[in-house]
Amino acid sequence: MRPVALDWSVENCTIARAMEVLGERWTLVVLREVFTGVRRFDDMRVRTGIPRQVLTNRLASLVEQGVLSREPYREPGSRLRHEYRLTEKGLDLWPVLVAVLGWGDRYLADAEGPPLSVTHRDCGAEVRVELRCADGHDVGRPRDVVPSPGPGARRRTP
Repeated sequence: MRPVALDWSVENCTIARAMEVLGERWTLVVLREVFTGVRRFDDMRVRTGIPRQVLTNRLASLVEQGVLSREPYREPGSRLRHEYRLTEKGLDLWPVLVAVLGWGDRYLADAEGPPLSVTHRDCGAEVRVELRCADGHDVGRPRDVVPSPGPGARRRTP
């Protein structure tokens, strides 16, 4: 049986567009750092081991995409520098990072367990990503979802 998805174009796929912004390994590492409070270039470089030019490029790209903003700061006696802050667009990536973290914890953690714990500030419970439909029903398995063309879908031309 031929999948119905083959009738539809993927030229304007938002997953592909998102991966153009996020798809390089170091990008998610940079976002992890900023989400955990590490906002300055030298701190990121030392903590992660990202090569200087790669970090420069990733930060520039995330600023250009509107995920991060550059904020000036000056240590006493030093030149003006910048730190990186999450924009609203960047903050909206938090569930993505939590989902990737949860997957990594489940399949890739060392025997001692995961190296990072994410808990709710108010109650201390573990934070995880759960899927729900717009009516509030839990969506526990991929087979509980039916992919279908959305309003921006375009038919493929043979």
